[in-house]
Amino acid sequence: MKSLKMMIVITAMGLMLAAGPGYAQAPATQPPATPPPAATAPAPAPAPKPPAPFPEGAKFGFIDIQAVASNSAEGKAATARLDELRKKKNSELQAKQASLKAMEDKLSSGGSVMNDQARGQLEKDIEKARRDLQFAQQDAQTEVTDMTNELQGVFQEKLTPVIEQLRIDKGLLMIFSIRDSGVVSVEPGLDLSTEIIKRFDAAAKTTPAKK
Repeated sequence: MKSLKMMIVITAMGLMLAAGPGYAQAPATQPPATPPPAATAPAPAPAPKPPAPFPEGAKFGFIDIQAVASNSAEGKAATARLDELRKKKNSELQAKQASLKAMEDKLSSGGSVMNDQARGQLEKDIEKARRDLQFAQQDAQTEVTDMTNELQGVFQEKLTPVIEQLRIDKGLLMIFSIRDSGVVSVEPGLDLSTEIIKRFDAAAKTTPAKK
């Protein structure tokens, strides 16, 4: 049961964190048609509605993991870190794109009046700038992917025991993820998302930071 819960958390957190823009690779022979897109934050899941009374004697409950990731302190912090990295990488890529375009404009407007040596050197510089841009795009995507995986793991590690403790406290047989269950109709009182967010935030405040 624990491994299933962990997989659900990984999947849901991954969907939230991976919602930002990627970095397209530049062709070897020509620059991208447009500069890399500016980083935008993923659309957050709607905040959980005020909880209805939990049905007496119920042995099952559910949570919306994406809502927990979007509305908990841990989830917001993870998203902020990822957005900061995306913005930084986009800024770096846009600077390289602007430098490449400036060289191409110089070749286009003044290449015919340059001597062979100057024109040849400029063409080599343009090819090098194109390769550098392509490598920078690949490196940026790798860094974003690595941080996403790291944040998923930390989120999972912290959230899983909170879910398990709530299950124990309420005497439930199972807590499942509503987005992954295939259920089309359910008693609203079984939604434990708000309770999980409260407990998750409380646990984050009382857990000492790792050195």
